[in-house]
Amino acid sequence: MASTINFDCPDTVTAMDQAKTENDVVELFNAFLASSAGDTKEIRLRRDQHLAFLTKGLKELPAQMSGLDASRPWFVYWISHALEVLDEYDEDFWPPRAASFLAHCQDPEGGFGGGPMQMPHLAPTYAAVSALMIAGTEQAYKAVNRETMYKFLMQMKRPEGGFMMHAEGEVDMRGTYCALAVASMLQILTDELVEGIPEYVRRCQTFEGGIAGEEGLEAHGGYSYCGLAALCIIGKASALDLDAFLHWAVHRQMTLEGGFQGRTNKLVDSCYSFWQGALFPLLHEAFRDYDKCQVLPSKHMWFMPRPLQMYVLLACQTETRGGVRDKPGKNPDYYHTCYALSGLAVSQHTLDGELIVGDSKNRLHPTDPFYNIAIEKAERKCAYFDALPPLVVDGRSHPSREGSGPRVWRRRRLEKLQ
Repeated sequence: MASTINFDCPDTVTAMDQAKTENDVVELFNAFLASSAGDTKEIRLRRDQHLAFLTKGLKELPAQMSGLDASRPWFVYWISHALEVLDEYDEDFWPPRAASFLAHCQDPEGGFGGGPMQMPHLAPTYAAVSALMIAGTEQAYKAVNRETMYKFLMQMKRPEGGFMMHAEGEVDMRGTYCALAVASMLQILTDELVEGIPEYVRRCQTFEGGIAGEEGLEAHGGYSYCGLAALCIIGKASALDLDAFLHWAVHRQMTLEGGFQGRTNKLVDSCYSFWQGALFPLLHEAFRDYDKCQVLPSKHMWFMPRPLQMYVLLACQTETRGGVRDKPGKNPDYYHTCYALSGLAVSQHTLDGELIVGDSKNRLHPTDPFYNIAIEKAERKCAYFDALPPLVVDGRSHPSREGSGPRVWRRRRLEKLQ
């Protein structure tokens, strides 16, 4: 006699959290439908509230943020980038202030710390350099000592191909991306700096298809972005199993909420609007670079922009204050505001035009998926760095450059925008 298999089991914390999140999101969707009669033109980005929230933070942070003293360049970057995608970055007011403060965070021996007189670390180094590129002035570009920066990056490089985050620190995929993005933006990318990186990133690709922070760990949206973007910067994404990567990435978009989760069986989170959403334009470039004759989609990039935008706009904004939150029930913060708006911008600027959910004023400025700064800021820096003499470190000349991936993509994209 055949036995009966019973699949009933007690609810787990994960299952209960997922059910609550879905209910919270559906409640907000239903509230919008009830108040607007289903007119999607009533979906609005709360620009004025976000602008007030961001501007206040860039001038002065509240006292409860003092525990994040080692993340001060990150606040400059998160807020500056959120302002630029909103087309609200004041290029007369903010650049000299950003350049002056961040110059004080630079270590005399190279790299940037989390604040003045703090040890150099690759994470705030990426944040500081990105914020200076957003500032986009000669004063901002000159704030970086490229020679000591190159020495710092080489000191962080490990024989296995990855990078330490700081002296004697951990080695993970963040270090690889931060080092290559910084080197590429400053045009100090060299063959010795990128040696071994494709093999290192490939070893961190998991059986699921995404990339882990370290070899043998679980695939994760943030680390997947870091690994793929690093390889796309140097034109070596073909080192990955791109089909498996794409399969993993498309399954991270939640079917009910519309936003992305960071890992399998995790909750939706607005920050993954960028960390996962930006994978798709990068994958499109990776497939194009791998096989010039491959037929790629001409009207989509394998994910659903409309549900993603609805999740951010209807479930992650609040009625009473500016900023964007992770999900319903959470408080808004600068990190989620930056990456939710970045992902919104990626989803709005499609392969064949624009897809803006809701009011036409919801349109955001396009962002460069390689660096996550405005496209024209990524291009503007080239005029300055292209004109510099060859990089010389300790008396030795280093042929250096920007990565081929972002430069080729950017020129193609700017032609379409003109």
